[in-house]
Amino acid sequence: MKMPKRIKPLLFLLCVLGISSCSVEKFIPAGKRLYTGADIRMVSDTVVKDKKALEEELQALLLPEPNTEVLGVRPGLYFYYKAQRKKPGFINRWMNKSLGEKPVYFSDINPKRAEELILNRLENHGFFYTRATSEIDSTQKYAKVKYAVSLTKPYLLEKYELDNDSLPIYGAIQKIAATSPIKKGNRFDLQLLEAERERIDQSLKEVGYYNFNPDFLIFEADTNRYKNKRFDLYLRLKKNTPPRAIIPYKIDSITVYPNYSISSDSVPIKGVTIDGMHIIQREEFFKPKKLEPYILFKKGQLYNSQTARFTSNRLSAIGSYKFVNTRFTELDTLGVDGAGSLYTDIYLTPLTKKALRTELQAVTKSNGFAGPGITVTHSNRNLFHGGETLKISANFDYETQLSGGSNSGLSSIAAGLKADLIVPRFVPFRSERFVYAVPKTVIGLGVDFLNRTQLYKLNSFNTSFGYTWNKNRYVFHELKPINVNYVKLSQTTAEFDTILQQNPFLQRSFEQRFIAGLNYSFTYNELIDVRKKGAIYFNANLDIAGNLIHLLSGGKPNFLGQEYAQYAKLDIDFRHYLKWGKEETLVSRLFVGWGIPYGNSTTLPYTKQYFSGGPYSVRAFRIRSLGPGSYLSNQTGAGSYYDQSGNIRLEGNLEYRFPIYSYLKGALFVDAGNVWLTGKNTTPDATGVTDELYALGTFSKDWYKELGAGIGFGFRFDIQNFVIRFDLASPFSIPYRPIGERSRIPFFGGGSDNLILNFAIGYPF
Repeated sequence: MKMPKRIKPLLFLLCVLGISSCSVEKFIPAGKRLYTGADIRMVSDTVVKDKKALEEELQALLLPEPNTEVLGVRPGLYFYYKAQRKKPGFINRWMNKSLGEKPVYFSDINPKRAEELILNRLENHGFFYTRATSEIDSTQKYAKVKYAVSLTKPYLLEKYELDNDSLPIYGAIQKIAATSPIKKGNRFDLQLLEAERERIDQSLKEVGYYNFNPDFLIFEADTNRYKNKRFDLYLRLKKNTPPRAIIPYKIDSITVYPNYSISSDSVPIKGVTIDGMHIIQREEFFKPKKLEPYILFKKGQLYNSQTARFTSNRLSAIGSYKFVNTRFTELDTLGVDGAGSLYTDIYLTPLTKKALRTELQAVTKSNGFAGPGITVTHSNRNLFHGGETLKISANFDYETQLSGGSNSGLSSIAAGLKADLIVPRFVPFRSERFVYAVPKTVIGLGVDFLNRTQLYKLNSFNTSFGYTWNKNRYVFHELKPINVNYVKLSQTTAEFDTILQQNPFLQRSFEQRFIAGLNYSFTYNELIDVRKKGAIYFNANLDIAGNLIHLLSGGKPNFLGQEYAQYAKLDIDFRHYLKWGKEETLVSRLFVGWGIPYGNSTTLPYTKQYFSGGPYSVRAFRIRSLGPGSYLSNQTGAGSYYDQSGNIRLEGNLEYRFPIYSYLKGALFVDAGNVWLTGKNTTPDATGVTDELYALGTFSKDWYKELGAGIGFGFRFDIQNFVIRFDLASPFSIPYRPIGERSRIPFFGGGSDNLILNFAIGYPF
């Protein structure tokens, strides 16, 4: 029984518990019987392919559906009846508005009509001459219907042919039909025939048949030649198909308006002609030579609907235009080859060239730090009149410890300035072969400043040059052959210097100031297909640094007077989104990351290390506080204010998301993960701190015993994809506890770390 979309899990459960002792029977009017549903029983002498799917399809025909019932209770109907009283009260009125369902009586049901629908649907699937009967099962107050269906042997396809005709369009259809999914032995299926007409129509529009329509095709089935329930299928054009639908069309002219506005006057303007394409603009908004490669069809080519669609997508992807409108106009005359002609006009309406955007943020972290932030971004969407976009962003963030205790007075100030130049083509290569979307060249330059009181100041400079492109609808690539970072640690306090002396792993990660290498990212994303019930998201990132510098420096550990890092790092993030109902989703996620320092490095640079814990990770542990392995920092005060890290990260998440009411959504989740170190300590310290870090934090065969794990629930305010999220989590496996004491009952175990509240913007994954 399908639950209406407004019956939300948490509220529904409260209603069931609250009215479980009540019954709606006393509210049912005299002479009325409440409809309680219908059953379909199918009987067949032969094996029926996809029988379960067929039963579900028939069940969906039996409308209206009965009122929702769970555990013998009908809460929606109950509150509807209560709200009809003279004085229903505020609670009953509100509950009726949220959950109420109008009663479905047996008088609303027409079993004979349902029988006709069942038989008609079965005939559409090839089960001709099937019989269906119905039986009413009723009491004084309730009634249901039982349908019995006796399936006959379905008709199977013997031969599929196209009628012969001398018209050129029949030759085109013949080539398309050769790849048809309709095969000998298929069961007669009306939906399959309709899909085949649509497929042929789409394919014809890709070879010039601009005016064709799937309704011009007709299938005819012949069952008279066989006695064993076989049929022949014939495809032909309808006799009244208009002449202009059966001729191909060519592009006669192309006119582009790069700076179109509805308010523009209609005074003729002399434009520029490039490769047979007219580009008309009063002032040069877009350079004609830069615009021409984005238009995929050319003068003299056959009309192609796919090429037209890709052209619109490419023009929209430039980033300079708000609207792209392509119009095709037929000419009355035919060419010498019998083809029609089309005028093509492309109207491009620009976005505002310059824009200023300000974002204000208020951040609360699970480690007790909170504070405001601001980001200001200036954009120029057509910098050099070739679709280039320049974005300059400045940000400032302040965090302080609000909870008091040993960390009272600690704060963090972060500021940065970043500039990105996005060129909608490959520089310096040609990119016309990228038909699906516009490849982009991205040049970035940025500086960042971080001041952690009582610890250190960190200044960094970064620059990059790379490319991004979509291979198809689902696949996205990003390649940065040049990616340089320079990090400088300065003004460290005596307390932080002590931390570094006790932890050579951390000290080495800060000493690698120069990071230069290559980054590549591959993304496969089915989430853009909102109709897909089992969408997959996969992302892999490869980061390799130091090899080229190692060659240029002749193997020396310094380059331009600075120590450089050498490492290889690979991340894999896999997610599966299982959807049902309208808004319910079960999300499974697995993250695996591994970084290998080598050559000039014994550790990964601090900015390249992995961290675990927090609102986007294992939510039952404070942000970046989990690991490595079973290690627990015994530092207090400012000494505890640095992130625990590693060069291996494993993480798994399972989250059930469901709607509650309107913009309010809920979630139940389980998280598990940790980070680890690899290698061994080669510089033991007299205090034993480093030995302890490597002994407890190194990845081993018992890694699964060191997973931090927790469960929790959350509430999300999702307003047009802007999400404010609150997640409350509690651990049930704590890796830094002694062996044998790591398991704990979540939410009821003792300790200050038993409840972790996470506040964040956006979904965790």
